[in-house]
Amino acid sequence: MSFAATLGLVALVQLGMPRLFATPENSAAAKVALWGGRELVTLTLASLVAGLATTPYAAFHFHRVTPYGVLANLAAMPVVSAVVMPAGMLGLIAVPFGFDGFFWWLMGLGIDWMIAVTKFVAALPGAIGRITAFGTGPTIAASIGIILLGLLRTPLRWGGAAVLIFSVIWALAVPQPDILISGDGRNVAVRGRDGRLHLMKTAKDAFLINEWLAADADGRQAGDAALADGVSCDDEGCVVQMADGGIVALSLKPDGLADDCERAALLVTANPVPRECAAAVIDVARLRSQGTTALRRTDRGFVVEAVKPRGVSRPWALAGQSTQDTELATAAPRVAAPRAVDATPAETDLQVED
Repeated sequence: MSFAATLGLVALVQLGMPRLFATPENSAAAKVALWGGRELVTLTLASLVAGLATTPYAAFHFHRVTPYGVLANLAAMPVVSAVVMPAGMLGLIAVPFGFDGFFWWLMGLGIDWMIAVTKFVAALPGAIGRITAFGTGPTIAASIGIILLGLLRTPLRWGGAAVLIFSVIWALAVPQPDILISGDGRNVAVRGRDGRLHLMKTAKDAFLINEWLAADADGRQAGDAALADGVSCDDEGCVVQMADGGIVALSLKPDGLADDCERAALLVTANPVPRECAAAVIDVARLRSQGTTALRRTDRGFVVEAVKPRGVSRPWALAGQSTQDTELATAAPRVAAPRAVDATPAETDLQVED
């Protein structure tokens, strides 16, 4: 993020900053400078450009944008530059002589001001904009756009603006998963008819749930009771409906497998599943090899996106070590095997007529 901010500031200097440092011969610029307008405009533009340059990466990692970042910087940065940093340096110099207490107190005043500004800006309406997860593709496109704007010196640099606009449209168009399954199979989030995630769980994992909600641009927390709306649970497991009416089942005991296989579109379980099960199945063995899994339902079944897809090597998880086939583009519902028909005649039909 710091590299993006620096590149944005370099582009700002190349594009328009020299005009702010016009000589006194320019009467208009001189008048503005006399009132401190030049410094104010410079600080505003620097904060705005640096904030915009880091926005794609903040949205990618934290799923948030802060539209009032410029306001916070304008209120806090002068105090940081004039009070906090000088007091910190003087405090370090004064430590050997035992006179550092005053400088730490002064530095604390500046930090208290920063915290007050942060709380004020965070309390403003619309201070936090939530963004759904959009993957690495739009982020790479945004990086290319920033590089073109910052490094090129010809009019071709404006092609970077077009790439940035394309990356924003791409990010907004990325479809969100219908089902999220944790790597241990104990937490399953399903998108309901209201467009929000509903949670089936057999273990508490607040960090994971909060990450799922943040990636879905959902302001709720892991302990929100609304996450269980529409979820029905008993000793054998839990079920919840998807947006299209299909049922997702989290099976806990073998006794409920037969019913879940018959009714559910997707079954998540740690128990062995009968071969004739008509539901698409995500079992613990697959989750252990693939990790946390996201699914989107299509006309052909479920499109699976796993944390550890087969064929992708990482230093801590080499490809090809699992004996289970986890490279599935879709997990389509399995067709139930036809049941054998008993052709034995009824006992009444076997009686000899008198």
